[in-house]
Amino acid sequence: MTPVTTETTDRVLAPLEDALPGLEALYVDLHRHPELAFTETRTAAELARRLTEDGFEVHTEVGRTGVAGVLRNGEGPTVLLRADIDALPVEEQTGLSYASTARGIDENGNDVPLMHACGHDMHATWLSGAAHLLAAGREGWSGTLLVVFQPAEEGAGGALAMVHDGLFERASRPDVVFGQHIAPAPAGWVLTRPGVIMAATETLRITLHGRGGHGSRPETTVDPAVMAASVVLKLQTVVSRETAATDPAVVTVGSLHVGTAANVIADDAVLEVNTRAFDDGVLQRLHTAIERIVNAEAAGAGAPKPPTIEVVGAYPVTHNDEAASEELTEVFREHFGTEATLPAPQVTGSEDFSEFGRAAGVPSVFWLVGGFDPQQVITAMTEGRLESDVPSNHSPRFAPVLHPTLRTGVETLVVAALSRFTHPGIGELR
Repeated sequence: MTPVTTETTDRVLAPLEDALPGLEALYVDLHRHPELAFTETRTAAELARRLTEDGFEVHTEVGRTGVAGVLRNGEGPTVLLRADIDALPVEEQTGLSYASTARGIDENGNDVPLMHACGHDMHATWLSGAAHLLAAGREGWSGTLLVVFQPAEEGAGGALAMVHDGLFERASRPDVVFGQHIAPAPAGWVLTRPGVIMAATETLRITLHGRGGHGSRPETTVDPAVMAASVVLKLQTVVSRETAATDPAVVTVGSLHVGTAANVIADDAVLEVNTRAFDDGVLQRLHTAIERIVNAEAAGAGAPKPPTIEVVGAYPVTHNDEAASEELTEVFREHFGTEATLPAPQVTGSEDFSEFGRAAGVPSVFWLVGGFDPQQVITAMTEGRLESDVPSNHSPRFAPVLHPTLRTGVETLVVAALSRFTHPGIGELR
C-alpha cells in the first residue's frame, strides 16, 4: 500500500465548506450546555449519536461518560484522535448571544455556574467534524480510525479512567495518538513542538490539624489559621529559593478553608496546592519541599498531630514523540503553509492526553490551534498586552472566534489522520 496522496486529502476535505454551518450549530449547542467532569451525559449522547450516523462502531460509558467510535476500513494502521468534553465551574462573562447560563453540582455538592472556559466544546466539535469527513471519504484511505471523546480532563483523570475501563480492548489499540488544544493565538495558526509541550502537574490536599477553641482564649488552642497563613507564605520560597532559575516551576495555593465563625478557632485548616514543572524530577523536588515546610510548620506550632498530605491529582508531562512530531509538522506546513505553521511555546498548563500513548506504548503528538481574532492577538503581542487583552483558557471571558477556528481544527485532525493512513490499491477500493 502507498501513502494517502494530497489529492485524496483534498477530496476528503472538500465537503467541509458545506458542513461548517452544522458544525457551528453543534458548537453553539455544546457551549450552551456545559457539563462538569464525569457528568457529561448530554454531551456524550449527542456525540455518540453523530458517530452512529456516520457508520462508526460506537462504545459509550467508557470511563463512566466517555465515548469511543471505531471505523474499520481495511488493512493499515490504527489512528487515535482524541478530544476532551468536560466544562468548568466558571460563570461566563463573554456577552455572547449563546453564553452559558447553566449550573451544576460540583464534586463537593456545591451548586456552581458552568462554562466551557477551556475550549473543550470546540475540541469536541472539531473531532466530530473530522470523524464525519473521514467516514464520508473512506474510499480514499485504508486503516482503522479510533475516535475518542474523553470525559474529565480538568483534573479528574478521565484519560486513565477510559484506559482502565478497557478502551483498547473494547475498541482497538492504536499505532499513533493525535490530539490538539485551542489556544489564545491567532485563528488559523497551527503551533507544534517536538518533545515536552506541556507541564507535569500534581495537586495536594493538605490538612493542618490544630486544636480549636474560643476566640477569646487563643492560649488554649493551636490555631490552624495561623499555621495555614505561615505555610502559604513559606511555600512561595520553594520556587524562588529552592529551584534553579533554569528549571521552570510553579507552586500555587489555590484554595484555603478554615473556620466557620469569627469567634471560633477551628480544629483544622485545609489547603489545596498545585505544582507544575517540565521535568518529573523537578516536580518531585517541589513535592518534597512542600512536605518538609508543612511538617516543620506544624511541629513549630505545637500541632497535636502531623498534617495530612494527600495527592488528589497528577498528570505527567505531555511529551511529543520527536520523529512523529517533526513528520507531522512537515505535513502541516505543506497543507497550511509555513506562515501559519509555527513553533509552539512550552505551556505550563497540563493535560492527561499523553496517558493514551503511554498506555498503548505508541507515539503521540499534541499541538495547539489558534482561536482568536488575528489582529487582536498580534496587536496585543506587539504592544506587550497579550495577558490583559486576550483572555486565556479558564477565563470567564474566553470566547474563541468561530471562523476560521472551526475549519482549521477540523482540517488539522483530518490531515494528521490521513498522514498515517495508507491509500488502497485499485483492487482494494471499497
